[in-house]
Amino acid sequence: MRTLYLDCSMGAAGNILAGALYELLNDTEKIDFIKQINNIGLLKTVISVEKVEKCGIFGTYIDVSVDGIKEEILFDKEPHHHNINHIDKHNHNHTHHHTSFQEIVNTINSLKIEDKIKKDIVAIYNLIAEAESNVHGVDVTEVHFHEVGMIDAIADITAVCILIDKLKIEQIIASPINVGGGHVNCSHGILPVPAPATASILKGIPIYNGDIKEELCTPTGAALLKYFVTDFADMPVMKVEKIGYGMGKKNFVYANCVRAMLGRSKQTSNIIELKCNIDDITPEKIGFAIEVLFNAGALEVYTTNVCMKKSRPGIVLCVMCNKEIEDKIVSLIFKYTTTIGIRRNISDRYVLNRKTEQIQTVFGPIRKKISEGYGITRIKYEYDDISKIAQEQNLSIDEIIKKIETK
Repeated sequence: MRTLYLDCSMGAAGNILAGALYELLNDTEKIDFIKQINNIGLLKTVISVEKVEKCGIFGTYIDVSVDGIKEEILFDKEPHHHNINHIDKHNHNHTHHHTSFQEIVNTINSLKIEDKIKKDIVAIYNLIAEAESNVHGVDVTEVHFHEVGMIDAIADITAVCILIDKLKIEQIIASPINVGGGHVNCSHGILPVPAPATASILKGIPIYNGDIKEELCTPTGAALLKYFVTDFADMPVMKVEKIGYGMGKKNFVYANCVRAMLGRSKQTSNIIELKCNIDDITPEKIGFAIEVLFNAGALEVYTTNVCMKKSRPGIVLCVMCNKEIEDKIVSLIFKYTTTIGIRRNISDRYVLNRKTEQIQTVFGPIRKKISEGYGITRIKYEYDDISKIAQEQNLSIDEIIKKIETK
């Protein structure tokens, strides 16, 4: 599987991620990318690249200028650490205009890029808008962004989306994210790092702060990682083909960069397997427990019949889940079954790359699950959608599928 691994031990920001991905292109592709990004129709914006050295390592810094002003001047701080939420930090005599989320969507949809990439950009910006909405206690429609910060963020997000599409990446894995520490100035005052919007976006994602008292992860960087990364974990076993370094402007004792490593990995993942033997529970209660465990996010739950001590019939309950929800699943097993002990194993599994698309049919929208990898492509319609239509139309599932595929 074509895998990208991102080392976020120094955080992440839109233009730094773009710089790391840019370095994975060949020379011709780099020239084409710069031409493309500067001709998408984002007014007053020029994107350029610069070779930067940090701690003896050379990488690419992506520079964004809006109306002739570089972003480090615009925001009077680390260029990739821009706060796009209501920020008004620069000291230039410009008329300040704030932009609604709907105006941002209209701007994105006017760009000269593929519709798929536009959808990605809107979805990523929506993560930022929702975070701002939650933090400030207002509806998304009431969140407004400083115009310059908005254009700068769109440029960063668009660059990353285009680059990921160009690189034909099938899987993105990232390290836990170093968010930095200390405090950051914004239009609302002095706030703790990670900034509230960043912290909101990163809920459910492994983060930490090291000994650098600076903002290392921005809302834009957080949203890009949340949207594209399939797993936050240690680097998988992979054959690395290319390495890219995206650089920031500031100097620290550590290299201020995101390292991107592109290569091939086996389509494997780690899962937690939890098992327990039970011989004193009713069928109704075990059925209810299985339903609760699935609703909690378990990947698989099943039972097998066994003969236990004193020749008593019983079952082995097996629950498979991701590491992130292991504690929750363990608590639910103890709560909803009569077991007094759970066995735990870590299993490696080969997996196909999976995604779900919604298609339009003669019966209306239906979800379609697509699994790919190892030269195999499998397509399966969502059972809940098909079975509902079958009941409504008084047809069999096979008849429904036949009608979908022949229309």
